[in-house]
Amino acid sequence: MQDFSRKILVSKEFYLKFFAVGLAMAMATQANALTLADCKRTTHPSHGGEIRHMDLGEGRVMWMDWWSQEGTAKGFSLVECASGETLRFRSAEENMGRRSAFDRTDDAIEVLDRHQAGSRIFATFERIANDLEFIARDIAITTETVETCACAAAYPALRGEKTEFMLAG
Repeated sequence: MQDFSRKILVSKEFYLKFFAVGLAMAMATQANALTLADCKRTTHPSHGGEIRHMDLGEGRVMWMDWWSQEGTAKGFSLVECASGETLRFRSAEENMGRRSAFDRTDDAIEVLDRHQAGSRIFATFERIANDLEFIARDIAITTETVETCACAAAYPALRGEKTEFMLAG
């Protein structure tokens, strides 16, 4: 009878240790998980970067791109995390070459808000781009093969075959 009770104690101790190790690993993974706040970064030392990363829901993310060296510019990037389809456009610029200065950021945000408020099936990048045609500049829709930081933070399971995003540092 003592052997049996000893085996039970060993088994309980084993399972408690096993559970504790698993819990510690899960907590470490969560502690190291990438967040949208981690995606705020300078992409060009001192004069360009990405800010205000947002999860728009249903596998879509967005952030603002900025530039400030001998001129200023800002724009937005929207990404469908599963496909890598990306919509980029510039909403403001000043002293960026020979083009005239403009700032239609508020108008661009209104377009984005209107599409975000409706059904996602109608908020395609093509439709958003069409609505931005006389508001924004440098509108482009591309398909990326490298996971973005915002997608890695908000939708890591949607990476698919894209190259995994790695935070430099």
